[in-house]
Amino acid sequence: MRDLFDKIYKDKGPLGKWAEQAEGYFVFPKLEGPISNRMKFRGKEVITWSINDYLGLANHPEVRKVDAEAAAEYGSAYPMGARMMSGHTQLHEKLQDELASFVHKQSAYLLNFGYQGMVSTIDALVSKQDVIVYDVDAHACIIDGVRLHLGQRFTYKHNDLESIEKNLQRATKIAEQTGGGILLISEGVFGMRGEQGRLKEIVELKKKYNFRLFVDDAHGFGTLGKTGAGAGEEQGIQDEIDVYFATFAKSLASTGAFIAADKEIIDYLKYNLRSQMFAKSLQMQLVVGALKRLEMLRTMPELKEKLWENVNALQNGLKENGFDIGTTQSCVTPVYLKGSIPEAMALVKDLRENHGVFCSIVVYPVIPKGLILLRMIPTASHTLQDIEETLVAFSAIRERLENGTYKRLSASVSAAMASKE
Repeated sequence: MRDLFDKIYKDKGPLGKWAEQAEGYFVFPKLEGPISNRMKFRGKEVITWSINDYLGLANHPEVRKVDAEAAAEYGSAYPMGARMMSGHTQLHEKLQDELASFVHKQSAYLLNFGYQGMVSTIDALVSKQDVIVYDVDAHACIIDGVRLHLGQRFTYKHNDLESIEKNLQRATKIAEQTGGGILLISEGVFGMRGEQGRLKEIVELKKKYNFRLFVDDAHGFGTLGKTGAGAGEEQGIQDEIDVYFATFAKSLASTGAFIAADKEIIDYLKYNLRSQMFAKSLQMQLVVGALKRLEMLRTMPELKEKLWENVNALQNGLKENGFDIGTTQSCVTPVYLKGSIPEAMALVKDLRENHGVFCSIVVYPVIPKGLILLRMIPTASHTLQDIEETLVAFSAIRERLENGTYKRLSASVSAAMASKE
């Protein structure tokens, strides 16, 4: 029998093995200063394209005022206990009612965290007789929720209708044998590529197959649709989403999340969501803060208008300069370049140190070998000057990537990587 920790000593994992070279710079970087379009990284000002503060609410004066007042009134402990025992308040109910109304659902229920809540909701919705069908590019929280499922589960090719239907056919045969049902899970907006889930087409398949649709709309809530109610509103099928999920961590610039559905479904879930039944209630300061943020989302359409002004300026500017931004249909702005992981590291260091631009880098195994993805999140806080400076910087790094500068600079890193493989 081996020591349980042997695997830890011998294999740090696909990311962990590069901790010595990457930690503090490429992973776990320390951005400093107020959350905004420009922050500090290692003492230098950088244009920040990695903060999911879509509507610029994180440091909005009205938000900061309400957050401070709520903290002063309630502290960070109230209410104590889980919702079912002693952690329930009228303000929790008020926020749930307003969220349900905003996303056009009968009822809603608060979740302490998006990730935790998604895992627990999937677990509560299905039993071992049921079948789950979900997009292969689904977020990690969906994948972890599906892992808890004791029954059958199938992935379909990303946004591929033929693959979706094929897997619904497989799921139908199994469900007919087990006496179970089918849960189909999609994202409203896929956070890496920026593509919307094909919700309208998926809903059409309900005419042929008996399934329920669960949508994770973390990136769509507050950014898409006429009122900001998300990808379902954008595509005109919000009523057909059976269970709707969104987080406060993006458009609302806070902590927490919620699910929304018909009242009977929410009544069932709130008595069966283990992550909420056995966890402390969402703190009052976060509840009060979320109420204020939701009010601003409802009453200040100029926030979303400014966001999309910046999104369009950035995405159009990138395309006009010959950059590949894939097929994004949202604020999420990916920029695809060709190069190795060592070249990507040299490129990002140049971008941050010499051009003052900070954005996230994604490489293999998240995307295919030979590709570099620079993921950008435009917000309402960005300015046209930020965009212009970034476009100039991107043109410069593309030239250095194509003329081999980064390959030469990264030779030592390439050698180190080869020795570890």
